[in-house]
Amino acid sequence: MSGPDADQSEVAVKGSFWHSAKMVAWAFVGIRKGSEYRQDFGKVNPLHVIVVGVIGAALFVLALVALVSWVVPG
Repeated sequence: MSGPDADQSEVAVKGSFWHSAKMVAWAFVGIRKGSEYRQDFGKVNPLHVIVVGVIGAALFVLALVALVSWVVPG
């Protein structure tokens, strides 16, 4: 297949950025069924997972720094 249909089928197989973000968010929380993990793992784009993971880790660190700055008087 060529044209727009081929692009849509590839996106459907690889998953969207938001699907990857949801999967990484569940991984940060640490509660996920094994069967759902395996199903999601086959659908996501690895580049999306890396980008979302780095952004999520940076936001987590910034939130911790903000919390410590708020709790500990400076």
